[in-house]
Order: sequence, then structure tokens, then C-alpha cells
Amino acid sequence: MNGMGNDLIREGRLRRGMTQTELARLIGTTQSAVARLESGRTSPSFDDVIRILRAMDLDLDFALVPRDEQDWAQAAALLELNPAERHERLVAWNRRVAEMKAQFDVPAL
Repeated sequence: MNGMGNDLIREGRLRRGMTQTELARLIGTTQSAVARLESGRTSPSFDDVIRILRAMDLDLDFALVPRDEQDWAQAAALLELNPAERHERLVAWNRRVAEMKAQFDVPAL
């Protein structure tokens, strides 16, 4: 889990509002070891990532889902446009969104 595990540990710590020192005490290590983990200088195993997240009362949830190429298909279609055409398309889209927003906005009481 080179990289992703490091980011998950840092994100978990930040979500819990903990300092590196607090996390280190919780998992029985030093602040410098936590800093090395978060910076990517050391790579935790998958089991270590799970253990550290659970120590912070967090869990990692995975799901296998069918691959969705929709975003790429949309991006590929936009790549066929020149910059001026892409700009005009964006302006038109923003105009439509503003119209819909005006239609559904409810005045404050």
C-alpha cells in the first residue's frame, strides 16, 4: 500500500482532530514514526493501516463495482472541440444552471 495507506492514516488523524503525538500515544509508537508514515518515508502494510484506523475508531470500507467509463467518454468528446467551442459550451451550461436555479429558488421568509 505504498502511498495510499500513508494518506489514509493522515486523513484519519485529521478527521479525528488528533495531533501526530496523540496518534502515536494511541498506537504505541513515537510522533516521529507517525510523521514518517504520513510523509511516505515508510510504507505501512495493509494490516497496519487497518489496525491504525481502527485504533482511531475508524474503518476502511471497500466495494468492488463495475468499471464505469462514462467520465472518460465525456472527456473524450470534449477533447474533439477546440478551446473556443469548449468555452461556449461551458458558458451555455452556466446560463442553463442559472436559469434553473432562478426557477427553483424560494424567497427567504
